[in-house]
Amino acid sequence: MAKKVLGRGLGAFFPEYDESEEDTRSEIRGGVDRERVLQRVNVIKQLPVSDIRPNPYQPREDFDEIKLQELSESIRMHGLIQPVTVRAIGSERYELISGERRLRATKMAGINHIPAYVREVDDDELIAFALIENVQREQLNPIEIALGYRRLIEECNYTQDEVAKKLGKNRSTVTNMLRLLNLRPSIQQALKSSAISTGHARSLISVEDAKIQDRLLNKAIQEDWSVRQIEDAVRKLADRKNARNRLLGEKDQKDVHLMEISSRLRNKFSTRVQIKKKNKGGEIRLEYYSDDDLERIISLLESTGEQ
Repeated sequence: MAKKVLGRGLGAFFPEYDESEEDTRSEIRGGVDRERVLQRVNVIKQLPVSDIRPNPYQPREDFDEIKLQELSESIRMHGLIQPVTVRAIGSERYELISGERRLRATKMAGINHIPAYVREVDDDELIAFALIENVQREQLNPIEIALGYRRLIEECNYTQDEVAKKLGKNRSTVTNMLRLLNLRPSIQQALKSSAISTGHARSLISVEDAKIQDRLLNKAIQEDWSVRQIEDAVRKLADRKNARNRLLGEKDQKDVHLMEISSRLRNKFSTRVQIKKKNKGGEIRLEYYSDDDLERIISLLESTGEQ
């Protein structure tokens, strides 16, 4: 069961949320209409589209109108194969959990009823179900998926491990997706519009200079670079930077050795690494981007010590 997240009522978090049916919800939770509601859940029914209101937690931000029209034509000709998922919220009223594209396309096709799987979900679980089912089923772009992961963490109090388990993903996958939210808006927009792939975007994370990021982004789009090509470009930039650093102050083989160690550590821990020399010894700094990312690095350190 999802963790408690909405103690103050949905209206406090979502101004567009209609609380006019809250009394009905309270009655259902209190058992007044419980038996009748239970008779309506865990079944697939043909519901009037007018009886289904949108999901206030919809993670999808953009709906491609051309693809929506294509889906609408398909539904008009062949019907809807995969039902939407809803919950009962009152007397013959329902709220969408997942399937907004299908609901919109059905309305666009002029069809008045839609097959829907009705499940029992309370207010505290709705946001988790909505995000999880949409991330699993819908063709969300990488930024929408990353935002969905972050909402599960921030609004449902899940850890990255719990998000990964709920979605059947590796924890590293969740971490890498969340890191996409640290990218500049121009790169996020290119990723959302499919101008570049997730692999392209991840390669740009390690580039610190914003102008260089944008220059690489534009070349990758204009020249239709593969992920390997942008990785090579980023690597060459890093090599040139390292060469400049050597000319400026790295005069002996010890410094070259430290650079090699820094590169190995960066690859092992998938994060930025700084090695700073002192008169005697020095220090190693590993950056982390969240508490869960810190735990990931600690786990890697501990596993390294056991080998």
